Amino acid sequence: MTNNQLQSIVDRIEKLEDERALLAADIKDIYTEAKGNGFDPKIIKKVVALRKKDAAQRAEEEALLETYMSALGMLADLPLGEAALRRDIGK
Repeated sequence: MTNNQLQSIVDRIEKLEDERALLAADIKDIYTEAKGNGFDPKIIKKVVALRKKDAAQRAEEEALLETYMSALGMLADLPLGEAALRRDIGK
């Protein structure tokens, strides 16, 4: 590898890093715009992340989340959770 090759690689990386910073700033501006229009940026970020996953992956994560929340008693105050508690108490 020559010095010219190394310089070229470093230059290209720096250029891409600059582009990434600009894109990150643009994305931040869009989230700020969304917030100004009454949307919750945190929820939008979650929606964007979920859209990157296929349906099977989402379903698996949702099932696991529900299992963990149930184990922690976090679903007990929901109608289905209350029904499950009544069922378990009746046993």
